[in-house]
Amino acid sequence: MEIIKTIGRRKTSVARVYMKPGKGEIIVNNRSLEAYFPFDLHQIVVKQPLTLVNEGEAYDVKINVDGGGIKGQAEAARMAISRALCEFNQDHRSPLKKEGFLTRDPRMVERKKPGRRKARRRFQFSKR
Repeated sequence: MEIIKTIGRRKTSVARVYMKPGKGEIIVNNRSLEAYFPFDLHQIVVKQPLTLVNEGEAYDVKINVDGGGIKGQAEAARMAISRALCEFNQDHRSPLKKEGFLTRDPRMVERKKPGRRKARRRFQFSKR
């Protein structure tokens, strides 16, 4: 039995996915998908690549996520699952790439600069 290991990133979140042929079970940080991502939107985001290629019940997925927030973790998991599907079957690559699931989103929070209140926000200017 072949286990595919892939990694996905989004903002400061990192998701490591271990995927093998199975019956559609998704485990996130040793909890069920519904327990870890209680909102339906995040569950849908994680399952998007599997539903896009009609492989929802064909693979067992174990996900370890770390860092960032809930949304970033869900999108990092989506990217890692997409990469794993491409390793299992190269025919899945074009629909996943068309949807943008294989592209790393480079947007990150800009760092705070010295002498400023936030990254770009300055302190209030007083003329007198």
